[in-house]
Formats: sequence, C-alpha cells, structure tokens
Amino acid sequence: MCGIAGIFHYETVKPVDPKRVERMTDALAHRGPDGSGVWTAPGVGLGHRRLSIIDLDGSPQPMRSADGRAVIAFNGEIYNYRELRRELERGGAHFRTDGDTETILAAWQKWGVDCLSRLDGMFAFALYDIDRRQLFLARDRFGVKPLYLAQLEGGALAFASEMKGLLANPLMRRVIDPLAIEDYMTWGYVPDHRAILKGVEKLPAGHFLLLDHGRAPGPPQQWWDMDFTRRETGRTEDLSAQLLHLMREGVTSRMVSDVPLGAFLSGGVDSSSVVALMSESSAAPVTSCSIGFDVESVDETAYARQVAELFATDHHERIVSSAQFGDIDRIAAIFDEPFADASALPTLRVCELAREHVTVALSGDGADEAFAGYRRQAFHAREEQVRSVLPSGLREPMFGTLGRLWPKADWAPRPLRAKTTLLSLGGSGEAGYARALAILSPEQRELLYHAAFLRERGDYRAEQPLEKLMRDAPARSGLDRAQYADLKFWLPGDILTKTDRTSMAVGLEAREPLLDHRLIEFGARLPHRERLRGTSGKWLMKRTMERYLPDDILYRQKQGFVTPLAEWFRGPLASEARAIASSELLTGNGLFARKALSRLADEHISGRSDHGRVLWQLLMLERSLRHLKPSA
Repeated sequence: MCGIAGIFHYETVKPVDPKRVERMTDALAHRGPDGSGVWTAPGVGLGHRRLSIIDLDGSPQPMRSADGRAVIAFNGEIYNYRELRRELERGGAHFRTDGDTETILAAWQKWGVDCLSRLDGMFAFALYDIDRRQLFLARDRFGVKPLYLAQLEGGALAFASEMKGLLANPLMRRVIDPLAIEDYMTWGYVPDHRAILKGVEKLPAGHFLLLDHGRAPGPPQQWWDMDFTRRETGRTEDLSAQLLHLMREGVTSRMVSDVPLGAFLSGGVDSSSVVALMSESSAAPVTSCSIGFDVESVDETAYARQVAELFATDHHERIVSSAQFGDIDRIAAIFDEPFADASALPTLRVCELAREHVTVALSGDGADEAFAGYRRQAFHAREEQVRSVLPSGLREPMFGTLGRLWPKADWAPRPLRAKTTLLSLGGSGEAGYARALAILSPEQRELLYHAAFLRERGDYRAEQPLEKLMRDAPARSGLDRAQYADLKFWLPGDILTKTDRTSMAVGLEAREPLLDHRLIEFGARLPHRERLRGTSGKWLMKRTMERYLPDDILYRQKQGFVTPLAEWFRGPLASEARAIASSELLTGNGLFARKALSRLADEHISGRSDHGRVLWQLLMLERSLRHLKPSA
C-alpha cells in the first residue's frame, strides 16, 4: 500500500524536475513511510511512497520492467499475482522480484490494457511505456484506491493519490468549484464525478486513461462495470453454498501478507462474518479491533466483544468521546476535500488502534451495497411497487401535493417521515432514491444558500448525476438500480474514501474482502427474494452465516457506525455550532446566508429541531476551507 504522484507533458515534451515530483510524493509520506523514489524521463516523471506489505525488501518503486522498457508507480495490492506470475512465466516472462508490482508490468507488456480484467485486487497505478511513449493510468473496479488528476498550465497533467499531492505542485490553482459545494451539501462528500477545486478530477472507478505526447487527453474509458440484468437460478441451499465459497475466497485471498494482519470488528453482520471466516482459516488467533462511544444508545462494543469471545480473537477496544473532537482540524487535513461522514472520527480511531498491533486490517465494507443491506433500499423497493401500480400522472398530483403540505418530522425514523415518503412517491423512482440518500433536500439547501451562490449554481442540482446513473443502469428493477447507485456513487465517494484516508493517515493497509469482484457480481445476479425479504436485507448472506454467528448478531436491527452528533452539538460542541453562523469562510464570501445558519444553530441547541448532521456538515466544510486556503 502506497502513495503515487507524477507529471506528464502531453502538449510539448519538456523535462520534468525530479524535485517537483519529490515534493508531491513527500506530501503523501503518511501513505508510505517505508521508502520513496522518483523516476523521470523526457516529458514524464513518476514518484512513489512505499508501505511495505509483500516482498518487504525486494520491490522498490518506481519499478522498471525486467527488459527496462516500462516503468510503474503502483498503489494497492494484487491478490492473484502469484497465479498471474506463473502464467506469464510460462509465456517467457522473467522476474527479478517476488512481489505483485513487477507482475503488473509483465501483464501490461503481454496483454496491454486487457491486463486490467486479469487483476484481482485494489489498485491505482501510473505505468509509462518507454517504447510507445505512452502513460497508462488505471483504477480498480470499485475505486478502493484513489487517483486525482489536474490539468496544469503548459499542457501537462499532474496526478496523485490524494489532493494534497497535487497541491504540492506550485502550478496548482486553488479555486473552489461552486457545483462541488452543491454536491457536498447534498451528500456530505464530493462525489467522484467532481472535486472541490476547479480543474481537478478523479479517475472514476473501473476506468483507465491512455496518454500520448503530442495529443490532448481524451475522456477516461470504462474497463469494468456491474451487471444486474441476469439472474441466478437454483435452490436457496445451492446459492448459499456458492455464496459461502465466494466469501471464503474473498477473505483468504486478502490474508496474504508478510506483515502482521488483523480485522476491524464492529459487532455487525459484515465485520463479524469476516472475522468468522478469518478465524476458520487461521492457525493463530485473529487480532480484532473495535471502537465504542461514550453515549450508550449508539455504543456496540458489547456485540463486538461477544463475537471476539466466540472466536477467541486477540481483541482490543477503545471508546470515542466528544472530548476527542480536538481532531476536527486533523480530519479536515486528512481528507483535503470536505467530508461530513461523522463516522470518519471513530474510523480514524479504530485505524489508530489497529496500527498499534498490525499493519494490515480487513474490513466489512461492501456487503450492504452488494446484498441490499440498507433500509433505504428496502423502502425504495416498496415505493417502486406503488409507482408500478399508479401512473405518474396520478401520483404527482396525489402524493406530491400532499407531501408539500405535510409537516416535517426529521426526528422520526424514515418509515414515519410521511413528508419524505409522499414527496418521493410523487416523483420518479430515481428522484425518490436521490431524496432518500440526500442529507438536505433541494428545498432545504436553498434556505441556507446566499442569493449570490444560487445565481452562480444556476440550474444544476446535485441529484441530477445520480438520477442519470440510475436511469442508465444495467438493471431490471428498482432494487437493482438502487444497489447499482450505491455501488457506483455512494461506495467510492463516501465509504471507500473514508476507509482509505483514515487508514493511510496512520500507515495502515485496509482490505475489503467482501468487495471481491466475483462476490459482487454474484450478488448482482441473485433473485430479489434472496437479497431482500420484507424489510430484511442481506437475507441470503445472513442465512449463510447462521452456522457461524448467533441470531442476535445476524438479525438485530442494523445500526451502522452511528455518531451521537445531536447530543454533542447540544453539549460540548454547542460553541462550535454557534461559531458556524459567524464564520467568514461560510458567510463572508457569498456561500451561505448568515441568518439561516444562526437559526439552524439556535433551533438545534434549544432542542426544537435536530440539525446535528447538518451542523457537522457545515463545520467540516468550514475546516476544509481553512485547510485548502482557496484563492478568490
């Protein structure tokens, strides 16, 4: 696991200053504290920071191929590299190292861009072919590993694992993209189709770029996608056996390591399943790490402890309290872009805890997206049943009008928020799901924005890209489309970004065994009733894991990594809530209306409304802008 950075001159072949690439990689030192390197040639420079996991001493980067005709800077792990290596050796390839990096070089030289479909792993890499004078940039299927791109003056493209790598280049401009603010205020993060700074992009998950000297870069090309149009057939018992086999394969393939390895354990279905399967295949006790909260209603450490005792793991736990919010500025610096998933703080804490004991940790990310584990997916499936019965011409006047008149009840559980449900039923399925995912609806956002920002934003709404993604999805039903959107939009933008940044901030490699692409492809083919029964998601997965886990782990109500924001903003963080309304970064530059933010804080602190999540969102935006120091 590492950090990469580089510069490619596509317009005119100019020398690349190695010191400039070195500054970019130095900004990523936390991602790779074990080594660094820079390689340059006319018109190109590659930089690398290394966290040693496999072949600890034998795979320095940037690495040249055995024949010296290609060079790579690689971030990630290829889990099937040994099988690929044997296949390539049978074809005449020669290797000087024992790691996975050199395998990618040889795969490129034999198969070109088709090598990507043969790689089982998480990765982002930059590979320069000296003979072809061509740069190959690629990102893994789900976007586990990030890659930022920026056009520079003079016809150059800079790239880096994190935005801070780009910002180390003196040619980078720091101008805020107003559409990214609209995206962020809707979702709580800046999705992969945009970046907080103008001129910065993210290579999308499952895409690659081929760059040639003398030619402007074209659009990224997709090399992998999910397909929800096909269905598995067979008995539930047979499907369960297939699922268990794929889950075992996903876990065991990610246990290959030359350094200590453990697991995150929340006490939920997903992480508990990973720990169970790790324990099954490990001769030694699994090292497990858990984080709890000082608010009993959201603390799950008792369940994590129960699983740890069941599998006799070497268990470690730590409690997060509001007193630890001195790290707000650190969180902003870790993410660069504003990021309001409040579970980032406990995720950072569990990564710190894990790093005290291991260098690699397996997580349970991906199962909710793949097997319909989110309640919003179940609600969406039911709403789609209603939409299929009533034509849109009838639904909008009936449900839309009633929804606009219905009082808000943000404090209530989703099934009891009649206003949200009615407004959702009044529109299309895609618009309804976007409304379910959004932190703030279009109407709520407009109440917060300054008039100047509304003019600058124009007709754009953050929901539009998500709705288009769902309309164009290779899917057969509303549930398929919801899962596709979660896998393509929410997963890389929120979940995987959170895990990557917090783990890399402490030099820990996080691996996601439930995101094995064969497992995800199998989940996409499952019949509806094997994914969702009533409001119970992940049905087949839970049934499959009954042989390992007790019912109170498998079938208790899903909680997630919930952070008690409402309590904290009425208590120790109340002063932070009030300070938001007077922040010049938020209200002094035409982004937000000062009176609207003041009203938001007063209503929350008084207990009249629960605005905890939005206040956190605004607080993290303010801290991010402080960190970025944007120019006017």
